[in-house]
Amino acid sequence: MSRTPQGQRASLDKQPHEVAAMFDGVAARYDLTNTILSFGQDRSWRRATRAALGLRPGERVLDVGAGTGVSTQELAQSGAYAVGADLSLGMLYAGKRTRPSVPLLAGDALRLPFADASFDAVTISFALRNVADTDAALREFARVTRPGGRLVVCEFSTPVNPAFRTVYLSYLMRSLPAVARAVSSNPEAYVYLAESIRAWPDQAALAGRIGAAGWRKVAWRNLTGGIVALHRAVRDEVPAGR
Repeated sequence: MSRTPQGQRASLDKQPHEVAAMFDGVAARYDLTNTILSFGQDRSWRRATRAALGLRPGERVLDVGAGTGVSTQELAQSGAYAVGADLSLGMLYAGKRTRPSVPLLAGDALRLPFADASFDAVTISFALRNVADTDAALREFARVTRPGGRLVVCEFSTPVNPAFRTVYLSYLMRSLPAVARAVSSNPEAYVYLAESIRAWPDQAALAGRIGAAGWRKVAWRNLTGGIVALHRAVRDEVPAGR
């Protein structure tokens, strides 16, 4: 963890305690900051995630990396029972204050506190790139999903238009930290977040890793020109490595 007078940030080796501490530091204004930095697109990305999951009333869905539960609350609008899990206690406490009716609990994406095949669907939004072992997390998601259940990963990705990609990367590395200094409770964290987005695999590479982790019918859809991608998959009959 690097520290400055402005706050703290995790390093790209993504040690769980560093990531949790960093998100504890941004919890108070996290939702507001995300809306400002995404120009309000975060709301449409949450709606698209819910639609991609195809949830039905009575189903159970796990929202990993749920943070303050804003994404979990969106999922519950489908009529499914939605529960959120996150590594950061600070984010969970902030969520409990603002969304007391949303089920939120502490949980590590690499060791989820649920039995095998507990959920009809699992989703993770803007958090998979913060997990220390992406492939192990994808296998863990398969473990807690019933055979034939669904996975949707909503994550920052690679814009498909080269000119737009250049502008977007400039925004990430220059403008985003500057805006964060004005609105975030820990602007240093957003330097790490920008770096983690730039280092993240593109759409095809992530699809390959999802398929290797015990998921089938892997497909993706770009949102906002590829700034965000929704990867959808179906849980195989037997998770990989078991």
